[in-house]
Parts: sequence; C-alpha cells; structure tokens
Amino acid sequence: MSVTIAAASVSSRSARYAKVIQTSRRVRWEIERDLIRGRHLDYTRAFLPSGLSLVHEMPSLSAADQRLMSQVQGRTYAYIFGLAERFIGAKVLEISREHWLGDQVALEALVRMTDEELKHQALFRRLEAMMAADMPAGYVQTADANAVAQAVLGKSTWAVLALTLDIELFTQAHYRASIEPDARLCGLWKDVFLFHWKEESQHAVLDELELLAEDAKLTPAARDAAVNDLIALVGALDGILQAQAAADARYFCAVASRPFTQAQREHIAATVLKAYRWQYIVSGVMEPRFQKVLFSLVDGPQAARIRDALAPLSDAVPAQPEVPLPMAA
Repeated sequence: MSVTIAAASVSSRSARYAKVIQTSRRVRWEIERDLIRGRHLDYTRAFLPSGLSLVHEMPSLSAADQRLMSQVQGRTYAYIFGLAERFIGAKVLEISREHWLGDQVALEALVRMTDEELKHQALFRRLEAMMAADMPAGYVQTADANAVAQAVLGKSTWAVLALTLDIELFTQAHYRASIEPDARLCGLWKDVFLFHWKEESQHAVLDELELLAEDAKLTPAARDAAVNDLIALVGALDGILQAQAAADARYFCAVASRPFTQAQREHIAATVLKAYRWQYIVSGVMEPRFQKVLFSLVDGPQAARIRDALAPLSDAVPAQPEVPLPMAA
C-alpha cells in the first residue's frame, strides 16, 4: 500500500513539473520583440499604484510629486527584483543537480526557470538603463547583487527556497491586486510586470515542489537551524530595504518640485521604508498560500520564532485604501 502511495506521489510531482514546462512554452516572450517593441516609459503616468508606493500616506506631496515618488519607487522595484533573481537563478541551478541523473522532466522545468530568471535580470537592467537616461542624476543602488547573492547562498537551501517562494508569490499578488487593475499606470511599465508575472507564476510552483522535497530530507535539528537561517535572511533583506529607502527618500527630496521641511523629509523617509517593507516582506508573508506552505513545515515553537521575528514589521501595512494617481495635465 505504501509503495503504491509513494508511486502516486512521484507521478503527481512529475505531472506538475510537466505542466510548468507546457505553460513555460506557451507564454514564452522576448524582451525587445514582444515587450519593449520600441516603446518608451511614460513619465506623465505613475509606475507603481499607490497601494504599493503608499504615496497617499504622504500628505505633503503634490500630485506631480506623488507621481515622481511612484517612479522613484518603481525604479527601485525593478532593481530589487533584479537583485533577487541573481541568487534565485544561482540556487535553481544548484538544486537542479538533484535531477541530473533522475527525473529529466523536473530537470527541464528547472533549466527553463533558470533561463527565464536570467532573462528577467536582463529585462531589469534594460529598464534601469532607460530610467537612468530619463530621470535626474543622483539615484543610488545601495546593495551589490553579487554580494547579496553570496550572502544568501551561504544559508541553507530550505531557507533560500522559502524566501524565494515568498518573493515569487508577492510578485503575483502585487500584479493581480494592484498593478493590473490600475488603468492609469504607464503602459510599458504595466506590460513589464504582466510579462514578468506570466513566468513567475510558474516559478512559484517549482519553488514549492523543491521546498517540500528539501524539507523531506531534513532532520528536526537541521530544520530548526533552517528556520533560524530564514529569520536571518528576512533580517538581512530588511537591512537592504532600510538603506535603499533612506537613499530613495534623499534622492526624491533632491529632485522633487519643491523643498520640504525637516519634519516632512523625515515623514517621507519613514513612509518609503514602510512601503518597501510592505512591498518586499509583509505582503508576501500575508499571502495565504505562503502561510499554508511554510507553517505546514514547522512546529509550534518554530512558527512562534518566525512570527516574533516578523512582529516589528507588522505596522508596514497600508493605513487606508489606495487612491489612483492622476496623470500629468
């Protein structure tokens, strides 16, 4: 009986890998041919909706400055995704080793995911080049992608896969809940995240499959250590966000349409940090699918440690409904 159940489980896993491959082939796109198509970013429109940028929580900003803030945060949104995909692609290549001489369907699915993550990195570099040419000088990226990847990859595979699943689930949540419904955003920007979402939705399936497979290998002590690694990774990510939020607030205040008082600058900086914690940590942790997967793998004390680590970020939730940003007159 147990052999039959095990065989059925293997068959089900293989079918999920095969479905990912089928979808990957169907939605495949190229950066210039299918997405950019000779278009330019439209700076008369916002890049990020206010539900992500939280500009509606910055009362000192005019409509024009709200739009600029959404563009500054949008630039960082692309940068942070490119940074994350550096370590995701490397980790996927690493875990593909488990399938080299085994399930070739699973191997193909992971190889395709790696190829797509490399393409996404190229896409975000392309966007950064476009924005660097169009936006005022002075924008700073505070973290190096390779240094971040080295630090992340030094943690356990379980922790890296859990963080990766969180990232790829909040990518989908952001697009479905905030970006796709907002008709007033820059059209090219929306398409970037539409095309990104098409492939990331398949990557989350693979993240979950590989996380469950990795979890099955762990002893209780190894899993406990992996939980500590995950908590450390979230803390490191928050450190990156703190540095980038401070840099982005300074950049915005330097290029905005008018000067701000010290109190206003402090409020802008605090709200940008809140927005980044919401975008890159809290919104993902709140995703029901992520909670279902993660908390099914840990025991009560481990779950409590995770929740305690996240508690200081619990205020990074939008205080009021988002407000559509106006286009420039």
